[in-house]
Amino acid sequence: MNPDRQAMIAGLGKDRGERDNNRRDITAPRLDNNNRISKPQYKPSSKPITGSNSTPVGNSSGPGGGKYLTQDEQSEQFVADEDKFVLKQAKKKADIRVRERRAKPIDFLAFNLRFIDTDRDVFDDHDDDVDIPVPSPERLLQSLNNNESQLKELEEDIKSYNTLETNRRNKEYWSALAILCDDKRNKLKPQGAEGRAVNTVAADVDKIFAPKTLEQLETLEKQIRAKLQSNEPIDTDYWESLLKNLLVYKAKAKLKQVCLEIKAARVEILKAKDPERAKALEEADGLPDAALPSTSGSSRTLIRPVAASTSTALAASSSSSSSTAPPPGTARFASTGNEDFSQATKALYDREVARGFLEGEEIFTAEESLTANPKPVWADKYRPRKPRYFNRVLMGYEWNKYNQTHYDHDNPPPKVVQGYKFNIFYPDLIDKTKAPTFKIIREGGRRRGESFAPAGKEDTCLIRFVAGPPYEDIAFRIVDREWDYSAKKERGFKSSFDKGILQLHFQFKKIYYRK
Repeated sequence: MNPDRQAMIAGLGKDRGERDNNRRDITAPRLDNNNRISKPQYKPSSKPITGSNSTPVGNSSGPGGGKYLTQDEQSEQFVADEDKFVLKQAKKKADIRVRERRAKPIDFLAFNLRFIDTDRDVFDDHDDDVDIPVPSPERLLQSLNNNESQLKELEEDIKSYNTLETNRRNKEYWSALAILCDDKRNKLKPQGAEGRAVNTVAADVDKIFAPKTLEQLETLEKQIRAKLQSNEPIDTDYWESLLKNLLVYKAKAKLKQVCLEIKAARVEILKAKDPERAKALEEADGLPDAALPSTSGSSRTLIRPVAASTSTALAASSSSSSSTAPPPGTARFASTGNEDFSQATKALYDREVARGFLEGEEIFTAEESLTANPKPVWADKYRPRKPRYFNRVLMGYEWNKYNQTHYDHDNPPPKVVQGYKFNIFYPDLIDKTKAPTFKIIREGGRRRGESFAPAGKEDTCLIRFVAGPPYEDIAFRIVDREWDYSAKKERGFKSSFDKGILQLHFQFKKIYYRK
């Protein structure tokens, strides 16, 4: 080949290769230096900070910071983050259990604190939280006075919260509760060698400490500690016991301060929601044991369960019914002017509360108001009163074919109503030879066995209890299903009136499908 032509071909190939290398990929993004975004450049320190027992790692504390986290620091940060997560989950679980009326004593204490907890997640707040009846910390501890095992369990739960907390005010709250819980446990134990000193101080404690403020108690604490550390000839047992009691009163004062802050926070929430309730709460003395009844009323609910524990029921044994429609779950805290508060009724009520709850039982307070009830003929002779009651609803799972297919014991189906236990107290009945009766009322012309409810719902009816003077009629809304009247022990049908108590216990028939 002609050398000139060969040189020309070689030159063209070289230019084509250079053009191919410089050609931009049409699928690649177009580069524009004016719109370019890049990470800020930083230069790490030439001398990274190291721990005494560890070596630096490649993680920097931040752009431009120039600090490396050591292994010890990383471990500490990991533990702190883990504790923070565990505390957050514990508070969230407590809130859920309180809202679902299955709370333990520790859950009520944690729920009370959420109104002033600055570390809480605001996305977990519910508008109805302020309406939930929660016993005050002092009342809750009083309800556990005679139960050492529950006090011990509560004390361990309180210590767990106190260990995980980092907020100063929250730690003071849990520390005060731990001291009070420990004091109540010690009072349940038999007196030992220190019994003499305790008995000697007991008469002086209330006189000295009860009227003191928190600041005055702190001053007294310093004086007593200085006296114990001095070389003066003093009765050491007396002053040590006095100091121990002072710490209890100091814890009560701190707890009272926190409760006042909780009350103020609840008042602020209620001012926008219900000014009348906010004013009533603000004028009340201390933190109430339950949410105040709503003046605006609320929608009716069939089942209003609360925590299934005797201690919770004892803490809430104020009244059991209301003529107005209270918020869900608060009917047993609302009192009326014509309710029966006689000593005999209170004794029967407290005895029934002390029985506690069996598995699957919850408090039932779905009372219906009888607005069209005419005035009884004996109203001029006897003061009409509404009977008190302590009713239970039986909740459980139905393991039919559908539920067996779609659920298991780890993921159970929704609970359904399986029966009721009515306990209504008539201790002051004038004519004790006539037992109170009950009758079923179905609205809308519906007859027994008929169903007007939509698919997936159950029909309801009213069960009305009728007694003679001086008691008014009382009614409850229940699920309308066929009753099981069998005498089997596990079915538990009972209808009796004895010693002033009307007891009606029944369960619904279980339906079995055969091929």
